[in-house]
Amino acid sequence: MMKECVSMEKKMRIIPYKIENITQEANEIPKGVQMIQAPEVWGKGKKGKGVRIAIIDTGCQTDHPDLKGRIAKESKNFSDHGSPKDITDFEGHGTHVAGTIAAVLNNQGVAGVAPEAELLILKVFDRDGFAQNVNVIKAIDHAIANKARVISMSLGSSFDDPELHEAVKRAVNAEIAVICAAGNEGDAQETTIEIGYPAAYPESICVGAVDLNKNITKFTNTNDQVDLLAPGQFIRSTWNDGKYNTISGTSMATPHVSGAAALIINQCEDEFNRKLTEAEIYAQLIKRTVSLGQGHSKMAEGNGFLMLNQDTCQQNVSNAAANEKELESAR
Repeated sequence: MMKECVSMEKKMRIIPYKIENITQEANEIPKGVQMIQAPEVWGKGKKGKGVRIAIIDTGCQTDHPDLKGRIAKESKNFSDHGSPKDITDFEGHGTHVAGTIAAVLNNQGVAGVAPEAELLILKVFDRDGFAQNVNVIKAIDHAIANKARVISMSLGSSFDDPELHEAVKRAVNAEIAVICAAGNEGDAQETTIEIGYPAAYPESICVGAVDLNKNITKFTNTNDQVDLLAPGQFIRSTWNDGKYNTISGTSMATPHVSGAAALIINQCEDEFNRKLTEAEIYAQLIKRTVSLGQGHSKMAEGNGFLMLNQDTCQQNVSNAAANEKELESAR
């Protein structure tokens, strides 16, 4: 029993999610993408171009019609099965995440939040649905070495692994925004503390989920590390075999925020004519949140629901760079 416990401490699992509906075809800008106001930002010419987002997950169907041209050649398999270049997604989860982030805008299928972002697909999950922490750490270091600006992780474990924590810190120190799913162990009680790692590390950006009516979902984890909320229930995106799937979970909320970070990087770096730090990316995300009201606790909503359509990046950006310690305390 002790050996089994130690073994599980060094593994991640796909955060459990619910499949709602698989279809052969789609033709829409998904409601979640609309809710966070991504199309309004596209209208200003910001679609994530030039921003590399690492997805540490189950792999990806790279030839899905909606993901054509989005996959970076440095994508890699870190799981214990297959060759280093084999990022085949046997599960579908990673393909769904990829579509929410960056499905192309081509008047068919679905559209992602940042339809011109580049996806660095880093496969870590084996066919049993688990990922060795050491492989997740290797994937994080690969993302750092290959100039990712954002890391998206819809995975989790109840065990705190100091080595994984150090890898997250390395990424943040490299000015990468590490965006993680809060977890789906919620009990609909906002005072209950449910912890999942790496989302609960203070350096991570922890994402909880709302439904399509902006109600906090019953399944989303609540704790004092939740940073913000995004759509995570009945989310339509790309799926294996060129199909589309509607599924629910904080795994689905997280890529909305990852794609949003790419749009923010586009907008703010154009305005400031320089590279944003991780602290500044975080500050700009939080600037674009709105409280749900209704007396929700901070453990449930964090800073609020993500709303992208802001006219300027000016407010608080330089302050974020100057007061990173103060910013970290707010996280």
